[in-house]
Amino acid sequence: MGCTVRAGMLCVAILGLSALPLMAQASPDSLPTGVTHAMVERGKVVFTGPGVCFACHGMTASGGTGPSLSDSTWIHSHGEYDRIVALIVSGVPAKESKTGVIMPPRGGSAISDEDLRAVAAYVWSLSRVKGER
Repeated sequence: MGCTVRAGMLCVAILGLSALPLMAQASPDSLPTGVTHAMVERGKVVFTGPGVCFACHGMTASGGTGPSLSDSTWIHSHGEYDRIVALIVSGVPAKESKTGVIMPPRGGSAISDEDLRAVAAYVWSLSRVKGER
């Protein structure tokens, strides 16, 4: 390779690397309105604990009796935070279930409204972590 080709490649590499901070700034935090990172973390604790969501969806939300919440398929919504909240509140009765599996309101638990919204934030975040949905 000639010196100009190498110098050109070096310039492209340097310019590309210098653009990385700009690209990172270009993708702002995309949490839904009213959702915080603390809610997402709390939601994981509730999901794997007192919310008993893990009993059907698995400890890592990858599925079991209930569907996976960590893959690219949304079954009863398109993954909107508000819709996830509504699904947890009302559950999924047999007549609306697309998998044949029901989910009682609040997953059959007695979690508070605050914890319910935190679980929804956690479930919403699962698809964003992997970027699959």
